[in-house]
Amino acid sequence: MARYIGPKTKIARKFREAIYGPDRHFDKRSYPPGQHGISKRRTKQSEYAVQLAEKQKVKYMYGILERQFAKIFDRASRRQGITGTNLLQLIESRLDNVVFRLGIAPTRSAARQLISHKHIMVNGRVVNVSSYTCKSGDLISVRERSRANEAITESLKGRMHKHGWLEWDEATMTGKFINPPAREEITENIKEQLIVELYSK
Repeated sequence: MARYIGPKTKIARKFREAIYGPDRHFDKRSYPPGQHGISKRRTKQSEYAVQLAEKQKVKYMYGILERQFAKIFDRASRRQGITGTNLLQLIESRLDNVVFRLGIAPTRSAARQLISHKHIMVNGRVVNVSSYTCKSGDLISVRERSRANEAITESLKGRMHKHGWLEWDEATMTGKFINPPAREEITENIKEQLIVELYSK
């Protein structure tokens, strides 16, 4: 399936935000790319442009394709509750994101690679679909023969962030998806209301 594999700093500069995490190259040049650098002649963006940019930012951040994103939004809009919050909860519940949040992989793209290479199990069964939606109580573990994988062990060594909606057992290399995160537990700078307004047009 098609994925963006180009320069990540260029995309981060486009949105003027380090959406892929700490980036020393972005820190040096946080303005949009282009031969004219920081142009004072940039015109004010339209409402549609701002909404579209927010959707694109979230797509790049989580590594989701356009059709996938539209399907997730459709599911979110059919659920009870606030559509924007439902959207973020569904995205955060994707297996690739959960593997990343647990610290098994250092990035979401690395998490997708581990999943596609069949290193990850859900409830004792190998799952190689990154878009799999985790449900409350699901157990996400590293396959036994993959526990010595250098990429996984190095990532777990640097595991710092802990999330209230996830549990991790270091001894068995198993995490538990307790429930989808509450809106305040999602720390990324996302204005989901702009995305809802875009799809509501």
